[in-house]
Amino acid sequence: MADHVLETRLWLARPRAQVFAFFADPGNLARVSPPAVHLRLLTPPTTLHTGAVLDFGIAWLGLPLRWRSYIREYDPPYRFVDVQVRGPWARWEHRHLFLEEGGGTWMEDRVTYRLPFGPLGRVLHAAVIERQLRATWAFRQARLVELFGGAPGR
Repeated sequence: MADHVLETRLWLARPRAQVFAFFADPGNLARVSPPAVHLRLLTPPTTLHTGAVLDFGIAWLGLPLRWRSYIREYDPPYRFVDVQVRGPWARWEHRHLFLEEGGGTWMEDRVTYRLPFGPLGRVLHAAVIERQLRATWAFRQARLVELFGGAPGR
């Protein structure tokens, strides 16, 4: 089954170090996730670092699930990559990139993902999942603009 890619870019009106610090605190993920996801950090509070393992409780398609994420790369304040090691996806790799420009920060996300269930996963992606992910990212971007100021695609 082929991978899918979701890429977004958002300009935030804060310095890169400040934006990166927000994302380096895993507890902030719930602040930028839609309420329907019911995201909660299960791992004791920590800051990110290469090799960190984070456990989350989430709701995916209304089902309560656990999600374990591994920080594969961590290069503050420029980028980090988290990968799912247990959770709802057959593959999930999320690259976060932070670029300073014009007194603010471009935040770029690239998520490479694959659904389980073979042909059924492809049908679910077309019918529900792609739209759900895009809505989740739209919510996330709107919350980040509320928190930091900025504009998508500035």
